[in-house]
Amino acid sequence: MMDRNIVILAGGASSRMKNSVEPDSHLAIETRHKSKAMLGVGEGSRPFLDYLLFNVQQSGYENVVIVVAQKDNSIRDYYESRGGASQFSHLTIAYVVQEVPARRTNPLGTADALMQALHATPSWKGKRFTVCNSDNLYSQTALRLLLENEYDNAMIDYDRSTLQFSEERIGQFAVIKKDNDGFLHDIIEKPTFEELKQVSDTHGRVGVSMNIWRLSYDLILPYLQAVPLHPVRQEKELPVAVQKMIAEHPQSVCAITLAEHVIDLTSASDIPAVQEYLRKEFPSFNN
Repeated sequence: MMDRNIVILAGGASSRMKNSVEPDSHLAIETRHKSKAMLGVGEGSRPFLDYLLFNVQQSGYENVVIVVAQKDNSIRDYYESRGGASQFSHLTIAYVVQEVPARRTNPLGTADALMQALHATPSWKGKRFTVCNSDNLYSQTALRLLLENEYDNAMIDYDRSTLQFSEERIGQFAVIKKDNDGFLHDIIEKPTFEELKQVSDTHGRVGVSMNIWRLSYDLILPYLQAVPLHPVRQEKELPVAVQKMIAEHPQSVCAITLAEHVIDLTSASDIPAVQEYLRKEFPSFNN
């Protein structure tokens, strides 16, 4: 029986988006008061998160937990108070506030966000779930591949050559190293040219992580709790927790290959391409 559960991480500080907009623009006002996922980039100012939830519903998920920032009411206000959730009749949507520790201004990162989501959802113990970012529009194909995968833990292994970003930006993405059986062996951030050669297969293919995972509640939780702060960013990061998990449990994460682009809403410069994609690919949903 499938565990039709998904966690959407929407509690980040959105620093890159806030720093990239014109200070006095309408977008700047929105980013001050809304989660990045709630920016009205769709037709009729439909928020970006609507499109991800549409794909989530179409892919067969049922239970959604959205992790929201401590001071952000935009997501719950839209889906609960203003009836936005009525568009997704097959989804049960719950919310978990990512609490910020005392003496910090920003949340503790994606590993902490997921840990808080799992602590708030004890009914998922013994089950699997998908987890993804809220500022990427993952396809129904990717979401369904994870939902239907037979392994307790899996990830989407994106073909680096199919990502339609600048070379500079692609160079910032983490690449993955797999063993001969197709299981995740390592995650390498900001790889060097030599590291890219080491992780490429016999056809020159390089796999990239876009932070969408299928995980076992029971297996990942201890690593989320124990993951250290990144020495520079001072956040607890989900990929680091996964790395620690596979170090102790080799061949526990299956890498599912997929060759397609991923729509990304990181900064203001992404918005025109996002809007064009949504107009073309979601005509019926837009109406």
